[in-house]
Amino acid sequence: MIRNFFSHLSLVIRHKHRVLINCAKCGLVWRGLVHDMSKFSPTEFFESVKYYQGDRSPIGVCRRETGLSQAWLHHKGRNKHHIEYWLDPECSVTPLMPYQYAVECVCDKLAATRVYAGKNYSRELPLKHWLKHGNKVNGNPRTMQFIEEVFLDVEKHGETAVLSKKYMKTKYNEVCLK
Repeated sequence: MIRNFFSHLSLVIRHKHRVLINCAKCGLVWRGLVHDMSKFSPTEFFESVKYYQGDRSPIGVCRRETGLSQAWLHHKGRNKHHIEYWLDPECSVTPLMPYQYAVECVCDKLAATRVYAGKNYSRELPLKHWLKHGNKVNGNPRTMQFIEEVFLDVEKHGETAVLSKKYMKTKYNEVCLK
């Protein structure tokens, strides 16, 4: 358990650092700094330590084993960069994710893919993961298209080409505000 504690803490810090770098390249330094602070709350942290694997989200492991993750319910309700934050089962319309959170979402998914994959990371992985898992959420269609198009561009051109304020603004305006 102690090994899981420090291994999970290290993973969260590496992830947050990668998100900060990605967000800073996109002109969203503050979003990068405050990203996922709720992961340090007892609700999220200790469940994640218990289900820590190192190569995948402990939330997914917990959900597969128990059918419910209190950490996920806590996390998605406090972090606007998650598509699920914007879902309301009482409403038939899902709002468009605002620019800063949509870009933070992309930066988060890129960072998570890189941190979990480690030296096996390749620029095809974010799109592959998105197509297998991420796009199953019933988010706003324009938000979902924005994320997918960014990952398609990452696969074609690499992260360096897309992680910029100019690229993100142009792509968001092109897809979400048309």
